[in-house]
Amino acid sequence: MYDVDDETYCYRGTGVLKNKAGLRNQADLDRFEAVMTARRFEEPLPSGHLTVAHFKAVHRHIFQDVYPWAGRFRTVRMRKGFSPFCYPEHIPREMMRLFVRLKSLGHLTGLEVSAFATGAASFLATLNAIHPFRDGNGRTQAAFLLLLASRARHPLDMSRFEPEAFRAAMIASFAGEEGPLRTQVLAMASRP
Repeated sequence: MYDVDDETYCYRGTGVLKNKAGLRNQADLDRFEAVMTARRFEEPLPSGHLTVAHFKAVHRHIFQDVYPWAGRFRTVRMRKGFSPFCYPEHIPREMMRLFVRLKSLGHLTGLEVSAFATGAASFLATLNAIHPFRDGNGRTQAAFLLLLASRARHPLDMSRFEPEAFRAAMIASFAGEEGPLRTQVLAMASRP
């Protein structure tokens, strides 16, 4: 899935992430992670002010039972194919820049639903390109989108969430095409 230049996070000789359960088989880790994160998703997400610290708290909440580094920015370089994500030495600065911009936009409050979807897509596209965590970026982004949409008074209807379409839209946004991601957000935020 991702190419990683450093196996700091993986058990030696494997691509399996070091985890709190000590699981060294990817299928076992996948099952464990699914169960543990599902439990955390049943709980309220951490409250906060839609800041970098709040975003990190959301990641920590979701993955705290699985990874010892939950809520901490990655320290290794990663790429998807030939496209690198933000280098780890630049993550704190780029995250601060993104969240300062979000704050300057009033956290997208007071906008019509279509303008909210455009702003949210742009925010998510940049956040995805930064890819601040070693794993769990997509789930954390989706959870944070729920918080952002709620604050902007455009609560999302998660029964309209289409995981594969959303994932494809995130991939397209990484290539600079935010339209599909805007469409996905708009579909969940619009009232029937």
